[in-house]
Amino acid sequence: MVQIAPSLLAADFARLGEALKFIKEAGASMVHVDVMDGHFAPDLSVGQPVVKSLRKATDLILDLHLLVERPERYIAEFIAIGADRIAIHAEATQNLHHALSLIRTGGAQTGLALNPSTAVESVVDALGEIDYLLILSADLGFANPSFLPGTLGKIKTACKLRRARRMDFTIQVEGSLSEQQIDGLVESGADILVAGSNIFQKEAKSRWVEMMGQAPAIRRPPRV
Repeated sequence: MVQIAPSLLAADFARLGEALKFIKEAGASMVHVDVMDGHFAPDLSVGQPVVKSLRKATDLILDLHLLVERPERYIAEFIAIGADRIAIHAEATQNLHHALSLIRTGGAQTGLALNPSTAVESVVDALGEIDYLLILSADLGFANPSFLPGTLGKIKTACKLRRARRMDFTIQVEGSLSEQQIDGLVESGADILVAGSNIFQKEAKSRWVEMMGQAPAIRRPPRV
């Protein structure tokens, strides 16, 4: 069963406590948090103080997506304040292997994120170092971004590489996902889908919420 990771960026920030409670009661074991710096991503979102507060407020797995330049500067701090999973962008650092190592040795699950224009084949040498590959299916940080159909091909490519090289990373997808795309994403090989407004706006009527309750819990990574 595919996992659903609710994206907190789509929730009402004045009622984050209620959003976390709703996610937990719906059956999800993980919450996705986009950290944007206004440079690598054109928008600004939450930072360390909010992540620290989230850690105090919930025992859900905190899945951080760092859309920031030179993420290696912040990895240790985010792990120290409670991040369980951290995905960094291959396009955001010239020291990718070092940055991935900082996540892994810090005790968090290691994620590698790719912008829509970045081919999976371009990071094949790093795939053996990660726990999950985060494929962006839309250009994040812009108003009303569209889902890019080419995402399905990228998922299939990642699956082929994983199988051919006998690796075990999971494939996570984020960006303008709708209920109509769920079946195609799952059939292509996606393991985790990040959903936002479809969860918080439609609440219990959403297929996303139904799937949260059906999927087995994601395990929290062991700390070193």
